[in-house]
Amino acid sequence: MHRAVTDWFDDAARDLPWRDPSCSPWGVMVSEFMLQQTPVVRVLPVWRAWMQRWPRPADLAAESTGEAVRAWGRLGYPRRALRLHAAAVEITEHHGGRVPAAHELLLALPGVGAYTAAAIAVFAFGDRQTVVDTNIRRVHARVVTGRALPSRSLTAAELRLAEELMPADDALAVRWNQAVMELGALVCTARSPRCEQCPVRDACAWVAAGRPEPVEAPRGQAWHGTDRQVRGAIMAVLRAGSAPVPAPSLTGPVDVGTGAGLAPEALRALDALHGLGAPEEQRRRALDGLLRDGLAAAGPSGVSLPG
Repeated sequence: MHRAVTDWFDDAARDLPWRDPSCSPWGVMVSEFMLQQTPVVRVLPVWRAWMQRWPRPADLAAESTGEAVRAWGRLGYPRRALRLHAAAVEITEHHGGRVPAAHELLLALPGVGAYTAAAIAVFAFGDRQTVVDTNIRRVHARVVTGRALPSRSLTAAELRLAEELMPADDALAVRWNQAVMELGALVCTARSPRCEQCPVRDACAWVAAGRPEPVEAPRGQAWHGTDRQVRGAIMAVLRAGSAPVPAPSLTGPVDVGTGAGLAPEALRALDALHGLGAPEEQRRRALDGLLRDGLAAAGPSGVSLPG
C-alpha cells in the first residue's frame, strides 16, 4: 500500500509552492495556518501575497495585528491571522527568527495544535511524525476499516491506526503523509469519490463491502443568516479602509447617515453588510464578538482593525 500510494503521488501531486524544496519552514507554517478549513484554490493567492510581503517571521512580527488581519482578506476564521502574528512574534523574540524544528517547541507556539505541529515538523523539516487531517482520516476509514466516513471528531482508535500505518523509514514516512493527504483531497473525496482513479481500489475495504452509506451523514456548515456571516461582513468594512468606522454605521439602521466620509471601498462593503438584512441586535452581537476576540478595536472615532 505504501508503494502504490506514493507512486501515485509522484505522478498526481499538485504543484503547490509550499511543497517546493526551496520553500522555507516559515512558508510551510503559513500554508498550514491558512489551509485549516480552507481550500487550496482560495489559499494560493493570499499565501503568495503574504510571503512576498512577509517572507520571514520577523517581517510579520514588525507589523501590527491589524495589518495581519487585513492581509488575511476573505480566507475566513480571521483569528488564525492573530495567532499566526503571535507565533511570528514568539519566533522572532525567542527562536532567533527561525521556525523551530523540534516538535515540542512547535507545539508551544501560539495557535499551533497537535495537527499543525506535526504537519510543520513533517513537511518543513522531514521529521517522522504522524499527521492526521480530515483527508487522511477518510482514506484510512475507507481503505482499512471499510467505513464510508470517519467519525466527526478524531478518536484514539484513528490515531493508533494512523501510527500503525506509518512506514518505518523516515523519508518514506514523510512521503506517505503527503501522498495519503493528497489522495483524500483529489480522489477519495467525501461526497463523490473517484474510485476508478484510486491506486489502492483493489485493496479498499469500503469498495469490497459495496460502498456502504456513512453511519453519520456529513453535515454542511450553515452560513447565510448566521453570526459568522455578519462578522465576516463587518470585517470586510473594517478591512476596506484605513479610517475608523462609526459604530452606528455597522449596527444601526441603513439610513443612519454615519457612513459619510468613508472610502468608496468601505462604503460598498457597508452596503453589502446592510444588504444582508441582519437585525440590529445580531449586528451588535457580531461586533461585540469581534471586539472581544481582538479582531476589532473601538476608539473615540469609531471601530477599526486592531493596532
